[in-house]
Amino acid sequence: MSKLTLKTEGDRYIVVTRRFVAPPEAVYRAHTEPELLQKWLLGPEGWAMPVCLSELRPGGKIRYEWTDGKGGGFHLTGEYLELEPFSRIVHVERMHLPDPTPDNRVETRFAPDGDGTLMTMRMALPDAETRAAMLATGMEHGMEDSYARLDRMS
Repeated sequence: MSKLTLKTEGDRYIVVTRRFVAPPEAVYRAHTEPELLQKWLLGPEGWAMPVCLSELRPGGKIRYEWTDGKGGGFHLTGEYLELEPFSRIVHVERMHLPDPTPDNRVETRFAPDGDGTLMTMRMALPDAETRAAMLATGMEHGMEDSYARLDRMS
């Protein structure tokens, strides 16, 4: 059963919420530290992230490369815009499939929720067409596979 909820706002926004059993500091670190990202941000079973760059500062570069171990794969590039340790990350990202997608501005908040964390991720896409294409990928399934893996690390 998925714990992730995905909603749309207006024509350009996607809002994802999910509760984690770990405290905000741990969930924030899992979203920013390469050695942790490579353990959980993998999507469906069988994928790996051999390259993970996360320069944790405003203007710092992000690069994640995934492979399915069978010759398939893709990567993501981006930049951090704002960082509030343990509570908020704002970054821009683009998927390379192989051509880059339009920029996706992502704000992720980590709030205490009982003994865990409520994560709220708000994605701002350039237009309705880009958002529709992103939603058509079924991205929420890979996201939840990854988030369930993160929960098991806690």
